[in-house]
Parts: sequence; C-alpha cells; structure tokens
Amino acid sequence: MTKLAIIGGSGFTRMESLEITRREVVSTPYGEPSSPLIHGIFEGIEIVFLPRHGAGHTIPPHKVNYRANIWALKHINVDYVVGMATVGGIRDDMTPGAIAIPDQIIDYTWGRGHTFFELDLAQVTHIDFTEPYCSELRDALINAADSAGLDIIKNGTYGATQGPRLETAMEIKRLQNDGCDIVGMTGMPEAALARELGLCYAHCSVVANRAAGKGDGPITMDEIETNMRNGMASVYALLQELGKILCC
Repeated sequence: MTKLAIIGGSGFTRMESLEITRREVVSTPYGEPSSPLIHGIFEGIEIVFLPRHGAGHTIPPHKVNYRANIWALKHINVDYVVGMATVGGIRDDMTPGAIAIPDQIIDYTWGRGHTFFELDLAQVTHIDFTEPYCSELRDALINAADSAGLDIIKNGTYGATQGPRLETAMEIKRLQNDGCDIVGMTGMPEAALARELGLCYAHCSVVANRAAGKGDGPITMDEIETNMRNGMASVYALLQELGKILCC
C-alpha cells in the first residue's frame, strides 16, 4: 500500500525524479481533483503525487478543489500527506530559499469549501485543531532534513490568505502583528480537511520571496521563480530522506 502522498504547489507541479507507474482518475462527491493521482517510484519509494494547481499550473489558489483532493487521497488509503508550497517570508529568518516546517496556521481565506461536515449530518461534528499539523509527520520531516544535512526552520506560523493577488505591505504588517511568520495562499482549508478525514498531514514551505514591505522594492515573478528553482534541490533531498523514514 502506498503510504506517502505529496501535494505539489507552485514550482512543484511535477517531480523530476519520479518514475511514473500509473495515473489514477478518482471521482469524488465533491467534484474532480486538481489532476489524476500520479503513482510512481521516487528514489526507490512508492508515492502518490498530486499537483495542487493542476498539471499545467492553471488553477489559482482560491479555485483549488481542496475537498476533492483530500477526499481522493483518503479514498486510496494513503497514511501521510505532505503539502508543499512556496511562501513569502515575514519573520527575519524566513529569507528566500529557506525551508520551513510550520507548526501553526491562521486562516484568512473565505468562500472556499472548507469542511466535509455540512450536509446530511446525524450530528454536528467538530475537530480538535489546537495543533493543526500532524506531529508525527512534522517530526519525520525535521529528521529527514537533519539526515540530508539541511539547515531548515523547524517552526513558524503560516498565514493563509485568499489570493490570487499578493498582499499589501499593510496587510503583511497586520499578519505579523497577528503572529504570522510566513504567508501563502493554499495552506487552508487543506490542513483542516485532512484532519477531518484522519490523514496525517504536515506542511513544507519553501520561502520564495520576502513578503510585501519586507524586501527592497516590488516583488517580481522572476524573483519568485528563481528562488523556487534554487530551493528545489533541497526539497528533493528532504523528500528522499522522508521516504526512507516513513516507508522503510
């Protein structure tokens, strides 16, 4: 059984080293996932890969069908889900190229399908979200980074904004005052949906730029893309070690 699924974000729409064995189309009660589930072998480990924004990176953050994606992964019985994403750095040490494993999240999104518990309920259902990420998988990611010799940031609060536009400098100041260390557009409701279905989910963030007002001048897509490319080698090294920890 495939234990590990990777949800790829911007800059991670495909895995270069993945030997694809099959593509699986999964129909869900919530519509179609972002793409077929891609089964393959990554550095000797069987995984499932799902590009969050679609194979051609055509789905913006606020239009991702998060419920369908998470339901599909639960349906094929994966145990662990790593959500990959690029983010903006707010805290001083969240510099371009850094890899962070956040331990908290604040949700500023709206209008997204954010729960499975809303129709035909026998009773109202609440989940405990005190610690939003699976501690077992967070520890595995941190240990994998240590094994790979990577100097990562082992905590932080992810501020999930609506997108698809980037934030204003004053919005980033507000997020910082709220306690956010990084900012992205896809961290929620993905994490909460995984918790609702009992999946062990954690997030791995690649800092692609300093957030609005934190760097010198405007944020450019060239800057973001360059930093994403530079961070990919470290990401692959981390995921290779993670596979060994979880699947061997």
